[in-house]
Amino acid sequence: MPSARKPSGRSRARSYDSAKTRAAVVAQFGHVRVAVERLTPEQLALPTRLGDWTVRELVAHLAMAVEQVPAALARPAPPAQEVTLATWPSATRALAGKVDEIARATAAEAAPSDLMDRAAARYAEAVPMAPDDRLLAARIGAMRLADFLVVRCVELVVHTDDLAAATGLEIPYDRQALATATRLLADALATKAPGGSVEVRVPPFAVVQCVEGPRHTRGTPPNVVETDPLTWLRLATGRTTWPTAVEGAAVSASGERADLAAYLPLMG
Repeated sequence: MPSARKPSGRSRARSYDSAKTRAAVVAQFGHVRVAVERLTPEQLALPTRLGDWTVRELVAHLAMAVEQVPAALARPAPPAQEVTLATWPSATRALAGKVDEIARATAAEAAPSDLMDRAAARYAEAVPMAPDDRLLAARIGAMRLADFLVVRCVELVVHTDDLAAATGLEIPYDRQALATATRLLADALATKAPGGSVEVRVPPFAVVQCVEGPRHTRGTPPNVVETDPLTWLRLATGRTTWPTAVEGAAVSASGERADLAAYLPLMG
């Protein structure tokens, strides 16, 4: 994996270690399954920060995030790749209505723990032996399996945070899953706002340069943004706003160009 110490404008696509990504998906989903088994009926009825979804719909969506992989593998491979990691975050906005519909339908199918068990079993049966370059007919468009598993890390980590916020449970984050989600969304910022005038640091996982303007070549950059991984994911997905994060000291921003409010969120 690339080091977080080497800032980049992401002119070259970041590569991800497939074996580590696959292990991260399984590990993070395992953490979620343990949490779901502990949920009471009262907790399942709690509201979440995702519109009018309750915890029950959120859990259904988490199960579907994983079950989408074997479901896509069961369909014929599409003829050509349509979506890359660089284009995935911006393309997700078009799916909001469909995602809501599927989550509600899935939540009505079975008990939450049964949905999680079913997803885990289908994933374990179909995914481990599937090749990385297998094209999947995902809802958003044709993607390589290896890339689709990277974005599963994003889905699982972001929604683990949603589940923890709604229920008050302490749910672990697999380090590799958290690193993958952080890096992908940091790269998405560099893609959306290309340039080299601002350095965004999300230690210990990512450093990117973005925003048009003078590029620094040595020493301390004149415009620096620094935050922790979970705050970064909340900013990138609209769970929190730039002013709220800055005012709450969750983000440190120095320099006249170090205001990222115009570029966030990166996905809904």
